[in-house]
Amino acid sequence: MTSTMPTRSEAGPTTLALDERITGALVGAAVGDALGGPVEGRSPEQIVARHGGRIDGIVGPWDGENWRTARPIAPYHKGDGHVTDDTLMTHALVRVYGTVRDHIDAYSVARHLVPELISHPRWIPELEAEALPLQRIFLAEKWIVARLHYGHVDPREAGSGNIVNCGAAMYMAPVGLVNAAHPEAAYAEALDVAGAHQSSYGREAAGVFAAAVAAACAPGATPAGVVGTCLSLAKDGTRSAIEAVCEAAARYSDVESALAPLRAAVAPFDTVGPDYRAPSLGARRPSRLHSIEELPIALGMLLVADGDYRQTVLGSVNYGRDCDSIATMSGAVAGALHGTGAIPAAWAETVAEASRLDLHAPARTLADVAREVFVRDTARRRAHESAFTALAGTP
Repeated sequence: MTSTMPTRSEAGPTTLALDERITGALVGAAVGDALGGPVEGRSPEQIVARHGGRIDGIVGPWDGENWRTARPIAPYHKGDGHVTDDTLMTHALVRVYGTVRDHIDAYSVARHLVPELISHPRWIPELEAEALPLQRIFLAEKWIVARLHYGHVDPREAGSGNIVNCGAAMYMAPVGLVNAAHPEAAYAEALDVAGAHQSSYGREAAGVFAAAVAAACAPGATPAGVVGTCLSLAKDGTRSAIEAVCEAAARYSDVESALAPLRAAVAPFDTVGPDYRAPSLGARRPSRLHSIEELPIALGMLLVADGDYRQTVLGSVNYGRDCDSIATMSGAVAGALHGTGAIPAAWAETVAEASRLDLHAPARTLADVAREVFVRDTARRRAHESAFTALAGTP
């Protein structure tokens, strides 16, 4: 561990092919998730006290060898390069796209994602065992199964009644990648998909995060451009929170000094409250005035670090609170901006080995799907242009 965090470095726009951006986003998200997992729920001060300084790489469980029984984390082995439910859900959504081979919606969640969660055992790194994903995901994600599989609710409305949190947003990167360089389409598709899981500002954050990933894939994309796209699409409290956090971020050039100011900026919009383990009475309830904390902070860290992957993710991790999801989101966007070359190879190798995952296979699947979808979209657009021209006459 080190007592200080890295300083800012310039990270201008890069020209990368689709495959490299998709790989960067998915690997970047998984690595961020694994780095944040062992300190999830802690404060920046607690992190420093526990690790003798800011985290600058992969660390072990908070409670060491007692991880199986130590509350409130037990029985999950968070740390040592293990991904969490953020990555498990992201990869499950990639598999849905691999099956459908086209745009997806809330009905795709019912037809394909639910069976992924309840019918196909996977290696669960935090359980160190093969199990159904349903046995690892938390109650807000189990809601999908309860409402769609057991409750037979209309998939487009199944998210209503669930707690409002980052649960849907945390795995929406694949939607942005299938709609690479088309953030408006990513936003609309993610809102539909997330309707089976979330409502209110949780659903809105899912749309905006997907848009951020799509925007980051565009040639010449920059952190400021990604945030600008998010602000052009975000609504209500989500937009206000992103604006407030990013205005604060603009005043800082290193993530260490930005930790407290970014928290202060998002606090008026965050319903969880100052004690992450003891949410306030109004926590996670629908509202047009509030926002999840994770997405605005992820975008703020992206700005402070000027898109540098390492700094962005370490800033997200050392922020604490729901830092695995924050680092998942910021890692996806920074990875899409700069590709896998920006991700420390030792981190990616350790996460892949510890989690028993091929981090590149989902990216290959999604790159193929994105190309197929683009071909279909082009044909659909040309058919519409032809029909509209016939209706309206030649200009």
